[in-house]
Amino acid sequence: MKIGNVVIDNNIALGPMAGVTDLPFRILCKEQGCGLLYTEMVSAKAILYNNKNTEELLRTLPEESPVAVQLFGNDPDIMTEIALRLEEKPFDIIDINMGCPVPKIVNNREGSALMLEPQTVEKILSKMSKALHKPLTIKIRKGFDDANINAVEIAKIAEACGVAAIAVHGRTRQQYYSGVADWDIIRQVKENVKIPVIGNGDITDGYTAKKMLDETGCDGIMIGRAARGNPWIFNQVSKYIINGEIVDRPAIEELKKMILRHSRMLLEMKGDYTGIREMRKHVSWYTAGYPHSAEIRRKVNMVESYEELEEVLGLLY
Repeated sequence: MKIGNVVIDNNIALGPMAGVTDLPFRILCKEQGCGLLYTEMVSAKAILYNNKNTEELLRTLPEESPVAVQLFGNDPDIMTEIALRLEEKPFDIIDINMGCPVPKIVNNREGSALMLEPQTVEKILSKMSKALHKPLTIKIRKGFDDANINAVEIAKIAEACGVAAIAVHGRTRQQYYSGVADWDIIRQVKENVKIPVIGNGDITDGYTAKKMLDETGCDGIMIGRAARGNPWIFNQVSKYIINGEIVDRPAIEELKKMILRHSRMLLEMKGDYTGIREMRKHVSWYTAGYPHSAEIRRKVNMVESYEELEEVLGLLY
């Protein structure tokens, strides 16, 4: 897959997720065969006002490439200024979030709220596209709610403004992540624009990934929630798409090894106190469906050190 002048090894992307797709997790997904990585979404205003929390969100390593940085905001001037700053960093793609459903983002007329303002979208994308040299992409939803299904309209605006690719989540903002993703809206977007379209929503394994590609004609797929605690999904999906091979879930020892490595990476990046606490949710995701997972979830919420985590993982056998 190619987005602008960026060549991607395959057509599988990791969806940007706040509190999940930080540097350690992206590295693990890359090693498992993910073609395109996305950072957690970052506020353009927070960068503008030098919020110290953005430094961690913007950390990247050469081995991640290609990686997209995802911005959110609603002011064309601020978005453009910050995108130009980020263009000087080692990101390959600048992505705009137009899909986040969280109330505090939506109430600021950012994220998925932008889909209610096509004229604002046009101003933002037009100004940014003219200023940037690196590819500009967007991530949108089906629409804001059932009365405002306008993914195709937004996609056409984006293409006309010079956007290089569009990721489409087949749910409205109103749905959040409930119900079934509407893949037909992804097909409609694909049929109405010539730039690459990446489909997102309800991809859980190789079978559903290939099914989306076949049913929508989209150029690539984006995996979000199904990757939490499961970086192996990129290897599984890649092999299924290529030759129909079904890859089993990792064995217990491989699972433990991945959890402990992820933990060490998090602790190194964020320090012992924050790292081990952030790792708790990852352990719950990693161990879901394995024996004794309920007890592990209960105990892991109390661990305060790497050694205590190792002890809890002893329940996995």
